[in-house]
Amino acid sequence: MYEGLDTVVLYEELAYEDVLPVSWRKMPEPFDPALIGSYADRNLRVLQALAALDEHGQPEKTDESSPHAADIMRLDLKVNLLLDMVGALLVASRPRPKPTSIRFNALGSVWQAIAPFPELGAQGVLEIYVRDSIAEPLRLAGRIASVGPDGRVKVRFAALSENVADLLEKLAFRKHRRQVAGIRSPKK
Repeated sequence: MYEGLDTVVLYEELAYEDVLPVSWRKMPEPFDPALIGSYADRNLRVLQALAALDEHGQPEKTDESSPHAADIMRLDLKVNLLLDMVGALLVASRPRPKPTSIRFNALGSVWQAIAPFPELGAQGVLEIYVRDSIAEPLRLAGRIASVGPDGRVKVRFAALSENVADLLEKLAFRKHRRQVAGIRSPKK
């Protein structure tokens, strides 16, 4: 799905791109406001957990003058290892959809679907499992905007809460920042 651009965009906004387990579930019209509200609450928790994990997992320059810097770094590595192990157990105990190429932001998503493809204009929920160590997927309600003959599906999300939209934008920005830093830093 990479189109040779330095910046990953969707609907003219910065987007998160990865290969992740994704599923689409059709929903009856109109959206149930109570269900959408519960998705918003869960999405908020999932995105807050992702932000905490991203912050926690970032390698930082250690302050050599700190007497506990080495101990903190060892603890950080052990916690990350534990999270990876728990994530592997979660995936083994709860089967997830097959990973596929996906790009998403607060406005919508585009992914490579597997047949049978969703119908154009169908209303539903896109579930995105962003991390193995987080049991809950992001559940984003929307409407199918286009379906290509090759299975490339584009969805436009229904109005997300301001908090969820903000955290999705920050998630995309953090991924973009890591990619730019990876390009700029020489590989040794």
